[in-house]
Amino acid sequence: MQRLGDQCHHYWLLKDMARVTDVDLVRAFRDGRITSCEWAEMIDLCRACEWVDGCQSWLQTAKAPRPIPPHCRNSARLAHLKGEQELAQR
Repeated sequence: MQRLGDQCHHYWLLKDMARVTDVDLVRAFRDGRITSCEWAEMIDLCRACEWVDGCQSWLQTAKAPRPIPPHCRNSARLAHLKGEQELAQR
């Protein structure tokens, strides 16, 4: 079984991934589109990801906004939140 990564490190990776892919996690939380438990689940998914080295490299070279990479374990959730965010902006 894979050891989970550090919570703080993966919190920031998730925040950076959201920023680079133009997903506003803070607004999603404030608007009630994600709960604190769902946010924590997203961090745990990130902590269990095997693409961490690739993710860090991708984030370091990424110029926002970029499409959500399919390797990200949170890609489906981030895409859903991005879709909701775009609908709300119309």
